[in-house]
This record gives sequence, structure tokens and C-alpha cells, in this order.
Amino acid sequence: MSVPSLFDRLRLPVVGAPLFIVSNPQLVIAQCKAGIVGSFPALNARPQSQLDEWIHEISESLAEHDRDHPDAPSAPFAVNQIVHRSNDRFEADVATCEKWKVPLVITSLGARAELNQAVHGWGGITLHDIIDDRFARKAIEKGADGLIAVAAGAGGHAGRLSPFALVQEIRQWFDGPLALSGSIASGSAVLAAQAMGADFAYIGSPFIATDEARADPSYKQGIVDGRAADIVYSNLFTGIHGNYLRGSIVAAGLDPDNLPQAGPEAMSFQSSAGAKAWRDIWGSGQGIGAIDRVQPAGELVARLTEEYRAARARLCR
Repeated sequence: MSVPSLFDRLRLPVVGAPLFIVSNPQLVIAQCKAGIVGSFPALNARPQSQLDEWIHEISESLAEHDRDHPDAPSAPFAVNQIVHRSNDRFEADVATCEKWKVPLVITSLGARAELNQAVHGWGGITLHDIIDDRFARKAIEKGADGLIAVAAGAGGHAGRLSPFALVQEIRQWFDGPLALSGSIASGSAVLAAQAMGADFAYIGSPFIATDEARADPSYKQGIVDGRAADIVYSNLFTGIHGNYLRGSIVAAGLDPDNLPQAGPEAMSFQSSAGAKAWRDIWGSGQGIGAIDRVQPAGELVARLTEEYRAARARLCR
């Protein structure tokens, strides 16, 4: 497998997934200092001018950390770009990323060759998230450097395929950087992702329950209290199938066991009680049964690292 040297600074093979509304500079900085890729959606910075401020803050904080801790340098950070044509900030956000030469760009909801070319122009790398082999091939054809396989059980917009099937099909033709998403919430699961053929685990939901995350306290507690049975898969809220916390659906005045199907027009969903997708109806993956408390992001990464090392040691006996 061919993995760019950009990832050599990871102390744990994990990419922290960009969490809509939730991810912020504080979380990204904590993740990178702990030795994993930290990321955030460009659209979390509002107004658009705030994106420049956020990247500045992250860049300066990580540079200071690297000066003070040369033996434990920070991991690279990533900005997530929604490339769907409905994103009217796309060009401005890409220009801001170019200004700062963002090292890693994660692309979602469509693959665009011009974005990959732009990122390559400033020396960056792109990873594109996909839910099946067909979309994976399209992403690489359009110039993406790597892939994020979003399998069944992932939080937010998740696929339906088993991670075994998805990674297996991709690795039949692609040997570049590959991250795997879907219910990964322990160090042993990170190792399992690698054993299947992925280079990295892609972890999101556990980081919602961290001190740094910009999430409602009830959302964080819902992650702590939740189990796989508390996750509901529906396309009602955005027009695209995703996984959501049952309790937040109930709080919105809806029956999670009898949700109607919806079309693309659901991207502007709002319940009769005024609840909106992501803000009030909370995304989550099925792996949250492993999360037992709200804690600093660095402590979560330390726990994952310890579990990962222990799992490797067991296999080497």
C-alpha cells in the first residue's frame, strides 16, 4: 500500500471525522496534539470569513505545540469540503484553504476534479468519502488521492454495506490511502480496520462526547447513554440515509419506529415542533456502546492508543 509521508506523524492510525456543527478548532487542536488527524467541516465556520480565523488558530496552535514538543509533533489537520453544487460557499472556502495550504482536504457529497487539482496545486492531499465501490472508482478517476469507506453503522450519512465487503472490493483495485468508518470506538476496532485492509480508522461519534466538542450537553450524554439499539437509520431528515440517536427523534415529536421515506427535498426538513436535522436531530454511529463518559479528547485518544497496543500485543503472543 502507498501512504503519503504526511501521515508519518500519526501516533495512532486514526482520522477524526469532521462532525457537522460539533467540530471546532478546540477539538481539532486536541486531536492533532494527541497524534491523530483532526478535522472539521468548512461550513461549521460561520460566517465564511470565520474559516480564515479558524485555520489560523489551528495552524498557530499546532506550530507552537511542535516547537515545544519536538519529540511528539502534532498530526496534520483536515478541512472537510461539501462539493455538492448547492454549497454556495465552495469557491470561497477552497480559496481560504489554498491561502493556508491546508495539508489534507476531505471531500463529501460528490467528487470534483477541479478541487483535487487545486489541492494538489498547493501540495495538499484529498480523501473522498464513499459508500460503495462505484463511487470509490469515480472519486479516484477524478483525482482523489485516497478514500474513506463509510460502511454500515457509521454516524451521520452512512452506507449499508458491511465493512468487510466494502474494503475487500476497494482493495481489489486500489492500493492508496484508505480509511474505514463504521462503529469504530475502541482501539481493538482500529486494529481490526487495519487487518481488513484499511490504513486508518475514521472515528466520529466518540468525539461528540468530549469536553472540546461544540455539542449540546444532552447530545453528549446521549452518546454516553446510548447503545447500538438506540440508532435509527432514515433518509427523512436530509434526503440521504443516515444514522441518528433515537432519543433526539422522540424529542422532536416523531415516532422513530414509523418514520416516512423522504426525497431530496428533505434537505430542509423541520418538524412540526421546529426541530431541524443535525441541530436537534442528532447523528450518531452504532459503536457508542463503548463510550462511558464525557472526557477530554486527548484522554479518549490515549485510551484508544492503549487499547490498540494491547490488541496488537495479544495477536503477537
